[in-house]
Amino acid sequence: MGATNDPAHDTPSGAHRPHSGASQPHGGAGHPHGGAGHPAGADLSGDEVLRRVEGHLTGWFGPDSGRASLTFLGADPVEVLRFGPDPDGVVRYVTLGMAREPMSPAESTVRDPAGPRAELVLSLRGRRDDAARALAVLASVPVVEGRPVVAGSGLDLGEPLWDGGRFTAVLVGEPGGLVPDLPLAAGDQLSAAERPAGAAPAVPAPVQFLPLLPMTPNEAAYKRVHGATAIRQRWLDAGTDLRDPDRAEVGLS
Repeated sequence: MGATNDPAHDTPSGAHRPHSGASQPHGGAGHPHGGAGHPAGADLSGDEVLRRVEGHLTGWFGPDSGRASLTFLGADPVEVLRFGPDPDGVVRYVTLGMAREPMSPAESTVRDPAGPRAELVLSLRGRRDDAARALAVLASVPVVEGRPVVAGSGLDLGEPLWDGGRFTAVLVGEPGGLVPDLPLAAGDQLSAAERPAGAAPAVPAPVQFLPLLPMTPNEAAYKRVHGATAIRQRWLDAGTDLRDPDRAEVGLS
């Protein structure tokens, strides 16, 4: 369960507020992002990436059981899709919009079309539809704050992830365990008009699906001091069910 790296603890700015009211996930599949058909070798747009992401998710989980759309000032809309519950009562909330653009380091002044792309996945036993707003805030960090979201990092909202919850932060887990990476075909490259003169076409990175592991304020503080591997080991030793929205805080002494 150990993380491969342990970046500094990120704190999304409190200024991340939906530009329009946050809607609760509503029933019904079928959406403009749906549909996976796209000819190989065509230019890869952000909308096409999201169409492929949605097709990948519905192929893995089946049709969504609801969705919410949130918009932040200066950023494209972020949707949160709800899947399930599955036979074990687990509901998956997955962002759709974070992978529209590749992530770039904060110090970078040039967008790297081959940079990493990701979406976020929150798994809970039972529905917590008001968690959609928190997921959209976290998914907007790369655009609004210019910081990549990577495995091993901590993201602290400073407020409950859902109404009445004790968790105010998340640990970003390793990709590939729940939803496999989505390769973006090598033939899908920037158009000639988008490339610098003489530059070779950039091959887009696959879209990864990063699980979010809820943390209490004390667990988040422990992670900041001791690292992602240490808090994961605490959870493992205690047999913690990280999908339980009502779980107790793990012992940290």
